[in-house]
Amino acid sequence: MKNLKLEEIGEDYDLELNEIKEKIKKEKAKIILLQFPDGLKSYSNLIVDYLKKETNTEILVWLGSCFGACDFPLGLNDIKPKIDLIIQFGHNSLMPNYC
Repeated sequence: MKNLKLEEIGEDYDLELNEIKEKIKKEKAKIILLQFPDGLKSYSNLIVDYLKKETNTEILVWLGSCFGACDFPLGLNDIKPKIDLIIQFGHNSLMPNYC
């Protein structure tokens, strides 16, 4: 994969990063878990770097499955320190034009 920039991903996907930044700030979250479907996991580093810079938070990425909103990661209650916010990315009707 070539070295993509976040702007290039935004040409194909509406990641709603501005809404995510606002949610993080509104919730005063310090530790955030991001969950991606397999098709978006390759972009996770770019998204994490951007959100860390914009929100000054600690970002974790769930590497397990993510097949939709009902695919919630189990066992998070045992994690210390506590995760403040989970953000789940997914494919929807706004799939890239080339699909």
